[in-house]
Amino acid sequence: MKPPKNLTRTTLRAFPLPRQEDSGKDAHGRLLIVGGNRLVPGAGVLCATAALRSGAGQVRVATVASVAPGLALLMPEVLVVPLAENRDGDCARSSVREVQQQVEGIDAIVAGPGIRPGRVTGAIGKTLLASDRPMALDAGLLHALPPLAAHCRKASVPPVLLPHSREMAAMLEVDEDEVEADPLSAARNAAEHFGAIILAKGADSHIAAPDGRAWTFRGGAPGLGIAGSGDTLAGIVGALLARGADPLTALLWGVLLHGEAGEALSRKIGPVGFLAREIPGEIPALLDL
Repeated sequence: MKPPKNLTRTTLRAFPLPRQEDSGKDAHGRLLIVGGNRLVPGAGVLCATAALRSGAGQVRVATVASVAPGLALLMPEVLVVPLAENRDGDCARSSVREVQQQVEGIDAIVAGPGIRPGRVTGAIGKTLLASDRPMALDAGLLHALPPLAAHCRKASVPPVLLPHSREMAAMLEVDEDEVEADPLSAARNAAEHFGAIILAKGADSHIAAPDGRAWTFRGGAPGLGIAGSGDTLAGIVGALLARGADPLTALLWGVLLHGEAGEALSRKIGPVGFLAREIPGEIPALLDL
């Protein structure tokens, strides 16, 4: 197996982003975000903000009914779709059909930020994987993937999966210590097993494709290791997918942009102490259009 390449701006010359010409919002990509619960209502906000800052033309957020009104008032730029909610503040079973209906007319999907694992989460994942849309899956959706591996491999567009070490361990059904001992091997195993483009998050981030290619990103900042940072990364990747980037290109650029945003905030604020909601504001100046 070839060693991974270093992920840098120079590396990405071989993975150009789609040009974003002067045109209407429909031409800039329509993104559906499925995320959030009553206890983590802000996950959808962070993800949607990052998506808009990364050039998505339209963003639609499907979230539990109790969260929807507040999110709609906070973010007038997005369309908010309330989903049926159970007594615990998570998506109810009937929300699966609602999510399926929202896929129509969408260019790409992000699902998982702020969602807790469960049977309904698995049903949502299965429904989304059956669509022909590019997608990035994160957080709660990743815990639901072990029984859905065949659905991942059959997807018409390889999904992008964004696990940290605990989520990777759940996906591969191994101990977290095993993942942390060799995250690159874990990423490569997951890429082959799920037929997906994988990011193994960490101080050094590893990207693996099903064909064995791999990259390592050693940039970023310690301050990126905060709650909500992963939601912003998912939003960046989702926006690039919606704009027409292929899954590997979207993930490579998403990781680099997220890391560079952390570096920019480190220079302005300090190596630690900046907030996840400050990350998206750095993205427009970093985008290579």
